[in-house]
Amino acid sequence: MRLSRRSLLATTTAAVAASAAPAAAAPGPGSGHGGGRTLRTGFERLAADGYALLDGRRVGVVTNPTGITRDVRHVVDVMHADDQVDLTAVFGPEHGFRGTAQAGGSEGRHDDPATGLPVYDTYLKSGQDLADIFTASGVDTVVFDIQDAGARFYTYIWTLFDCMEAARLAGLSFVVLDRPNPVSGRAALGPVLHKEFATFVGRQPISQAHGMTVAELALLFNAEFLETPVALETVKMSGWKRSDFYDASGLPWVPPSPNMPTPETALVYSGTCLFEGTNLSEGRGTTRPFELLGAEGVDGRWAAAANELELPGVRFREAYFAPTFSKFQGKTIGGVQLHVHDRERFDPVRTGIGLLITAKRSWDGFAWRADNWIDKLTGSTQVRTMIDAGADTDEVVAGWQSELAAFRRKRRQHLLYR
Repeated sequence: MRLSRRSLLATTTAAVAASAAPAAAAPGPGSGHGGGRTLRTGFERLAADGYALLDGRRVGVVTNPTGITRDVRHVVDVMHADDQVDLTAVFGPEHGFRGTAQAGGSEGRHDDPATGLPVYDTYLKSGQDLADIFTASGVDTVVFDIQDAGARFYTYIWTLFDCMEAARLAGLSFVVLDRPNPVSGRAALGPVLHKEFATFVGRQPISQAHGMTVAELALLFNAEFLETPVALETVKMSGWKRSDFYDASGLPWVPPSPNMPTPETALVYSGTCLFEGTNLSEGRGTTRPFELLGAEGVDGRWAAAANELELPGVRFREAYFAPTFSKFQGKTIGGVQLHVHDRERFDPVRTGIGLLITAKRSWDGFAWRADNWIDKLTGSTQVRTMIDAGADTDEVVAGWQSELAAFRRKRRQHLLYR
């Protein structure tokens, strides 16, 4: 059946409205503690409704270890054990469905030992190649349930985009089960990607910290970026507000990837991940990735310079650490540790820019990665060239404000929560 963009978007809106209806408690005890509100994820609401949305469908799920209930059962295990839903396949992204692979790896095609379900590898697959995998699996509906980290360069949102596009090519329906943005949904921050810099760390022109949930992103992708929209349905959360950080959810935190161990990591990630584009360590191989930054030869001058910026909500401590893998493996290096003391005022992207500028000014060994990966992370050459030209933090941040304002207007049309 061929549907127009307008009719598909109307279908999406209807599904969103239907998913907002009150639902019974989902499997598992517990509740959020955001002012007495109880948060229910999209999966919890779907399950509480007896999977009515999926009735009569052959379902495949795109998920990873974060796809859990509040009593830490995996949604695949829960659905597989329930005869109300016909779960026939699982699709694993980077790190794999069960999470056995490190960064840049996946689990490959295999049968899941726990359920016997076929698991298909989606990592680094897109377009017709991914559509062919969906077709071969025999499903007619693809369900997405993965916890995001709130940053443009966190690749699972582009797994979402690629899977939506592939489902459209394969003529399948697509369902997104919503989960909280762990760093709140209050604001979009940072530079907006320029399309000529599109990669798997940024497929489309959204801001560096998008301030959206995965269901909201799916609506944005479908309306603005897919050549032809997919037959999209979303299942909203209940009890979530845009001002909520992850600890208000009452949900257990499962690292979405090995270097995202805590919600505090996610809080700084959209700023300090920029150090992947430099010759400094971004803290991989430590217990505080993205909170610890450093290199050989860096000393206390960097922390002092960063504190002089008086960036809101954060302080910097001189720190020394020895990464167990990645940059400077096994070497003791100097740098800074971020300590966020007021997350309401903290701006991770401004902070990341301030840290880049002060690192360059206080350490003569500073260098960008030779492949200019920083341009892929920030979405254009602007940040790198302005910093190299001696711009200060305010000047660099001012450079993206007009594009950010335009994105915020577009984003506003697809927000589901207050």
